[in-house]
Amino acid sequence: MEPKNEQPNSSKKAKDLNIEGYPVGGLSIGGHETCIIFPTLKVAFDIGRCPPRAVSQDFLLISHAHMDHIGGLPMYVATRGLYRMKPPTIIVPISVKEDVEKLFEVHRKMDHSELKHNLIGLDVGEEFYLRKDLKVKAFRTYHVISSQITYTLTEPEIAFTGDTMSDFIVDESNTDVLRARILVIECTFVNNSITVEHAKDYGHTHLSEIIGYAERFKNRAILLIHFSARYTVEEIEEAVTGLPPPLAGRTFALTEGF
Repeated sequence: MEPKNEQPNSSKKAKDLNIEGYPVGGLSIGGHETCIIFPTLKVAFDIGRCPPRAVSQDFLLISHAHMDHIGGLPMYVATRGLYRMKPPTIIVPISVKEDVEKLFEVHRKMDHSELKHNLIGLDVGEEFYLRKDLKVKAFRTYHVISSQITYTLTEPEIAFTGDTMSDFIVDESNTDVLRARILVIECTFVNNSITVEHAKDYGHTHLSEIIGYAERFKNRAILLIHFSARYTVEEIEEAVTGLPPPLAGRTFALTEGF
């Protein structure tokens, strides 16, 4: 395939939410793929299967190394190279940085391409400036493998949890995350067809736990993602529209792809 100067364009079909003045798009289906995009910031959280629109985001923040969150990473870098876009900056948990470097080496050997990028590993509590007005900080989450929260902007504006058990909500070291203007939080299970205990066994959060800890969320807006594929859009929307105060009116659901 010959390289082209023009960039891929899938924005015409995107159905962005508008949350606190930020357009938010992407896909997030538990076990299938997660990629949350803030196009005005040029930031994507996780890369799933690398939806075409993610390619134009200059910054990629990976929460953890499950395939439905990191599987599209080589394609993301390769496609940016194909379209002669600048090498992206990629943030990963420090615990997987060495393995990610090995992954790129394998693909370089097979593909005979440079796969240029800037790879940064962050440990819990560490910060990195993507640019002067855009800072990332890593926070601890609780999943079945190494995982972490990242949030962007110097005043904590946007927080993203990746996959996590509800333990992170009561972790006092995560107070800033629960005060970010927008919180993007995993909510895999939404009704009584799955128990809280089942959710915890697989390192996930149940909507009933978010309701139970409602007073801890000081965020102006909350975006729920990563719903199980067992649900329909109608079931998800019914659960979200039925949320009690103080969650009602400021909680959104990303259902693109369901």
